[in-house]
Parts: sequence; structure tokens; C-alpha cells
Amino acid sequence: MTRLRCLFALSLLVLLSSACNRSSNKRIAMIPQGKAHIFWQSIHAGANSVKKENPGYDLIWTAPDMESDYEGEVKLVEAMINQHVDAICVSPIERKVLASVVDRAVAAGIPVFVFDSPMDTDKFTSQIATDNYAGGAMAGERMGKLLNGKGKVSIVAAQPGVASALAREKGFEDKIAKDYPGIKIVDKQFGMSDFAKALKVTENMLTAEPDLAGIFASNESSSVGAAQALKNRKGVKLVGFDSSPQLVEALQNGIVDSLVVQDPFEMGRRTMLAAISKLKGGSPERIQSISPSLLTKENVNTPEMQAKINVDIAKWLKD
Repeated sequence: MTRLRCLFALSLLVLLSSACNRSSNKRIAMIPQGKAHIFWQSIHAGANSVKKENPGYDLIWTAPDMESDYEGEVKLVEAMINQHVDAICVSPIERKVLASVVDRAVAAGIPVFVFDSPMDTDKFTSQIATDNYAGGAMAGERMGKLLNGKGKVSIVAAQPGVASALAREKGFEDKIAKDYPGIKIVDKQFGMSDFAKALKVTENMLTAEPDLAGIFASNESSSVGAAQALKNRKGVKLVGFDSSPQLVEALQNGIVDSLVVQDPFEMGRRTMLAAISKLKGGSPERIQSISPSLLTKENVNTPEMQAKINVDIAKWLKD
């Protein structure tokens, strides 16, 4: 009987020890808008690089299958609340829809960190994002100079409700209106963050406006779709947003004139650092803005640009 009691006590100790080990790590959930694009994978790599340097913190990376699935994203955030994670980092697909569920997370005592794209709530701890309006204005300036201040241009937009892309489009439109009145924006259509749809939208624009001089595409999928449509079409200047190996190749081949690029690795790194700082009792900077850069054929191989567009994702996501 004594031996049985000893064995029971030992088993209980093992179970308690295991439970303590499970609960000792703080769990940080990161929910991007999607998982297919290089942009999100680079953010994941940046966040994971910080996790590797900070034992005691676990990163839960989960995303909807489609970047248009805002209902799926809401369910993922709700699942993290129900799992009582220690912090939630989210890039909202739709700025209004996700606000109430984020407010519920904060009410449950879970700090929320918004990355990449803002939302309609002020209850977050920190917001880490590219200065998207400045990026759009940068694209407008580039387009204005390319066209010598005159001609017709169209916008291949991301999708309705995505605040980051809307800010880029507004920055582009405002810059053209202010400094290049001879340029007329004749069309704006949504590619719905889908390569094939962006391709189709661009083809429709080219058909409707045979003398189109330029196109601004406001995210990675829009830029890829537009570049595909312009493969056999010369004379139309394409200024895109974001980068991927496919877009860099199109840039080097002259299909894309330039790309406004972000620093997604740094965005993921800063987001994870902000969450860890808060969980340690710190006060991370509330608004963290990351400046965009203009990638061209001339500077694509510089160390500064390579650090932003050529992240070794496999290295940082390897266990």
C-alpha cells in the first residue's frame, strides 16, 4: 500500500510539474490577414526571430485561408480569447468588423497589438505599421515624374475595408491631385487581394482605356496581377506596392518600373517585442511607424534593399 501511495505521489508530482511547465510560457497569438503572400511570411519570420531570442514566450501563428475572409479572422481572434492567451497581435482585414472583438479581448484582460493595418478602436496597446499614406504619396511622386506630369492612370486597389491599402490609395490620389494636375485617374477597381482577380481587373482597364499611361497597384497581389497583364504590353508604367521574387523579377525585366516596399521582417520583430515588453510590465511605444522605401532597378541589389525584400524566411521559421 505504501509503495502504491509513493507511486501515486510520484505520478502526481510529474503531472504537476508538466502542468507548471506548460503554464510557465507566455503565449502570444499573431493573426495576420492571410498566409500565402511573402509579406505575411516575412512578418512571421521577424516575430519568430524575437521568440527565439526570448525563452519563456510561445508564438501562436494562425491566419484565415483568404485575405477577404474577415469572418474567419474574427473567429480566430475569438478562439484566442477563449484559450486565454496572454497577448493578441492582429492585422485586421476589415477595420470596422474586428473592432468589437478586439474590445472584448481587452475587456478580458488580454492586451492587443495591431500590426500592418489600423482598425476602428483605440483600445490597443501598440500599433506597428508602415506609413502607408506616405508610401502612396511616394508612388504618386514616382508616377508623376515617369509621365512628365500628364496622361491617364488607373489604380488596381486591394479590397474594400483594408485600412492600410486605402491609405496608400489616398496618398497616391492626393499627391497626383496636388502636384500633377495634368494626370487624370480614370479608373479604380479592386483586385480583392487575389492574383487572378487583379489580373482580370487590369486587363479590363487596358481594354477600356487603350491610351492608359500608368497603373498604380496598392498591394502584393494587385501588383503581381497587374504585372502579369502587362507582360506583353509596352508603354504602360507600373508602380506597385510590396515585393515578392516574382515582382522583383518583373522589376529587373522592365515590366514593373518601381515598387514601394515595406520592411515586414522589422514589423514582425517590433510587434513581438512590443507584446513581450508589455507582458514583462513595460510600456511599449503606442504608435510605431515604419518608413517605406522605393525599390528600383538601380537600387534593387543594395544591402539596404536586400534586407527588406530578401528575408531568409526558412531560416527564421525553422524550429
